[in-house]
This record gives sequence, structure tokens and C-alpha cells, in this order.
Amino acid sequence: MPDTPFPALRRRGFLAAAGAASLGGLALTGCGTGTDADAEAGGGSAPKRGGRLRAAFAGGGASETLDPHLANLFADVARAKALFDKLADYGADLSAQPRLASAWEPNAALDRWHVTLREADFHDGRPVTAEDVLYSYRRIADPDKAFRAKASLEPIDLAASRATGARSLEFVLKRPTAEFPNVLASFGAYIVPEGAGDFDRKPVGSGPFRFVSFAPGRSAVLRRNDAYWDGAPHLDELEFVVANEESARVNALLGGQVEYAHELNPTTARAHEDGGRISIVRLRNSAMQAFCMKTDRPPFDDARVRQAFFLIADRQELVDGALAGAGVIGNDLFGKGYEYYAGTLPQRTRDLDRARALLKEAGAEKLKVTLDTSAVAAGFTEAAAVFRDQAREAGVTVEIRMGSKDSYWSDILDSGTLCCYRSGAMPIEAHLSQRLLTDSTTNATGWRHADFDALYRQAQSTRDRAERGAVYERMQRRLHTEGGFLVWGFADWIVGTARSVRGVDAKAPANTLDWARFDKVWLA
Repeated sequence: MPDTPFPALRRRGFLAAAGAASLGGLALTGCGTGTDADAEAGGGSAPKRGGRLRAAFAGGGASETLDPHLANLFADVARAKALFDKLADYGADLSAQPRLASAWEPNAALDRWHVTLREADFHDGRPVTAEDVLYSYRRIADPDKAFRAKASLEPIDLAASRATGARSLEFVLKRPTAEFPNVLASFGAYIVPEGAGDFDRKPVGSGPFRFVSFAPGRSAVLRRNDAYWDGAPHLDELEFVVANEESARVNALLGGQVEYAHELNPTTARAHEDGGRISIVRLRNSAMQAFCMKTDRPPFDDARVRQAFFLIADRQELVDGALAGAGVIGNDLFGKGYEYYAGTLPQRTRDLDRARALLKEAGAEKLKVTLDTSAVAAGFTEAAAVFRDQAREAGVTVEIRMGSKDSYWSDILDSGTLCCYRSGAMPIEAHLSQRLLTDSTTNATGWRHADFDALYRQAQSTRDRAERGAVYERMQRRLHTEGGFLVWGFADWIVGTARSVRGVDAKAPANTLDWARFDKVWLA
């Protein structure tokens, strides 16, 4: 899945009539019940078999595809996980959980991993084999293709890796990699049959649903796979429909045209929370919210200035003002609640006196800085305005610069000095490797330190999990003290459902295994 939730692309057509439906009340309750606890337990009723669930997502128009290796939008990934499987996927704490792989075991040097496959079949009856896995990974790694998981599979020497049996294979790695299971769980690393290539006419996967029909930019209809290795879904059919505007998704849900609406904003939920016509599921901790300071250029090349900005932020005010309270405060570290998160560090609080003193020491008493933001993500412009006012109290002038929604993410990677930033769920190890090493391709803070890189390599070559966790904690302590990410909050991802829907997991952040897990959902 995307590091950042992707903007809805505008389109007229399907569900246009939904706009005529009256916006009724949204009940901030568990899925189909009166409490969050009931929602997390599956709705308080035994699963019922049958029916078709219609799920509304923002889509990508006529260019949409069912090729799982090209999955990019949330709609793409939800469809892909219904049709296909990965070797592993991320649990709620972002640790790798076995899927098509039933087991994995490294050698002593952590540069060779033996993976055993479970017994599973593709929709056409063929068994999933080691050769299918190698074909899938080599397809993803094709240098002439822009498949999303390509960078994640980079540690594997695919030329040297080999099948050791019908359901076993040895992955040879280019370097020791203790967190190799995260590679198996990479976004987009789906397993397809050997030789597969035509996915839009009749895709064949090993997932819980089988292909029925697909109209790019409009809908996809899937049917229950009774032979699914993890148990047949409760639903007879699943239909994905495209509704790019949030208002269209909400109105379609209220009007009974869909039973599931993905990506609702907190303002909508708060404005209609007392009506009780639909249910809301909040997927906690789904998106990091931050300001990104460029540590390799003035004024943020001075650690004292970065530390001052940490102390300027009123995190609760940012959560309340930018997220309408739909989230929790951050502590300037990625991955709150995830595996290896340094949760023992004290929560940083606002201290304007100390912030002013640090700025004075750095010779930046009357600092002026430009904050780049955009309407590319919910809450960005609001967060920029809130922080501008907070900084003024410390004698800092923040000028807000609005960027293009179309180019914002590429623009802020190399330009500017301070920007609004967010990230979807991923393992802390992946965040470190993708964003904080000297050669990381998305190093938005310009954090480049050879000793920090060495700690990452040490962690990856450490077999014992507790010892590896201790190294990750050292890295996070340094980032907490002088890093470039001012992580002020973690936003909920909000899903709306009809009152009849059961089994939506409220504990799973977006992008993880149990997000959009429609094989576990049923209609009461």
C-alpha cells in the first residue's frame, strides 16, 4: 500500500445519483452494534453466510487494472488482496505474519532464508508452488517495469535463489537481513501463477474470492472461493464500486447503494455522529502526521533549532484542530504501538521558555521559515495554520506556502526546509531503511549519518530479537533527540458501514492484513 493515503481522483459516472441522498447521521459506534468492543469482537452475532457486499472506494479511472503488482490506490490493494495472497502480511503491530508461507528460517549468517509454503491452490485448481513464487518475484523485479514492490525485494539475489522442492525454496540475500519476513510481506508482493500476465480479463489468484467481472473505473465483481486455504468467505459475492468524492461514498452508504464506504473524513463523522443510520469503524494508528524539517540545510541543520520546534508544538491542539480529534498525539517517532517502537521514551510536551532559549543559543531568535503544505492530504492545511499560530508564541514567523496536489510529494522530497508530511502503516524497520539511511530514496529530512547507517546494519545482522530491538531503540532515541521528523500525531482511518455489516476489524491499521479483510465480513 501507499506510504501516504492517495487522493481521490475526480470522476463522473457511477454513483452520481448518490449525491441526491440526504446526509443523515453517522453513529460513532462499533460496526453494526452499539459499542467499539462489539465491533472488535465481530459485531456480537455469529457469522452468517450469503449475500453481496458492495464496497465504495476512490478509484483511478479508466487506467485501473487488476494486476496485483501494479496495486497503488487503496481500491487496487483491496481488490488485489481479495483475489491474491502474499507469502506474509503485516499484523496489527506491523510484524510479519505467515500467509502462503507457513514457515521461514534463516541460516546463521542471516543471508539465506528457507521458506516453506502451505498447501494452497490457485482458482484454476493448480497448486501454489515455489516456481510460482520465483516467477512472481522475478516479474516484480523486472527493470523495465514500475512495479511497486520492486524496491522492497532488492535485498534478494533472485538469480541465485532457487526452489528446493515443490513447496520449499531458498532465498539468497545480498546482505544479512534479520527482518527478511518484512520483505515477504511487502506491499504489492503478491504471488501469481507462473507465466501469468493478462490480469484484467480473467485474473487467477489464490485469494478468498474468484474473478467474475471488471469494468475499470466503475466496478469489479468477485465470487466466494469455497476452496480457499484459510476458509471460505461468508459472503457469496463482493463488489467494488468507484466513488471518488467522499460525499458520494457517504451518500451512497446512507442511500443503501453500498454497505461499506472507505476513507471518510473526521469532520463528516463528527458532524453526523448522533443519527445512528450507519456505523463508523475507526482504524487506529493508521497514519503518522508530522512536520518534516530538512536537517541538511539552514535553519534546521542546527539541532538546537530542531529541538526548539519539537518544544513549540502543542500536539493535542494539532490533533484536535487538524484531525477533529480523530487520532492520538505523537512523540516525534514513527510507528506508535508497532513492533520495536520505543514506547519507554518520555512523552515530549510543550515548553516555550526552553524553545526560546534554544533559538537564542542558535542565533535564531527572530526566525522566519516557510512551511510547505497542500490540500493533497486531509488535515494538512489545518495543521499548517495551527502550527503557524503556535510558532508565533515562541517568536517564530511561519509563512505558509500552498503546493500543488499533483506534485506535492515529489516537490517536498528535495525542496524547501519545512513541510507537512504523513505516512501510512509500515514496519519501523522499513521506515528506517526507506527514509533515514544515507542512501534512502525517500530521505525527506536529509538525515545522513554514517554511524546511524552502521546501527541499522548492526540491527539487520542481529539474530536475537531482543538484542535487535535494543539497537532499534538506540536509533529511535537519537531521532527523538535530534531527528528531523516532528511527529505530532497518529490519525485514525475512518470507514463507514451499513448497520447490517459485521466482522470489520477495528484493531487493524490501514495497509495491514485485517484491513479490508472482506473474507471475514458478513451481512446480518
